[in-house]
Amino acid sequence: MAKQKPEALRELSTDELQQKLAVLTDERFRLTFKRATEAVTNPLQFRAQRREIARIKTILRERERKPA
Repeated sequence: MAKQKPEALRELSTDELQQKLAVLTDERFRLTFKRATEAVTNPLQFRAQRREIARIKTILRERERKPA
């Protein structure tokens, strides 16, 4: 999954962000499992996915804390 800028992520709805977070978390799990069983072609995927997950969680947390 390609990296998205925070501005682009902020344009998405909360439901879309939660879906994207679920997909990324699942991909990260599969990649970790793959690393344990075989060689991973691009080890930098771990860092990219971890950071993308953090971006989404940050935006969701901002929305949660923001007064209505």
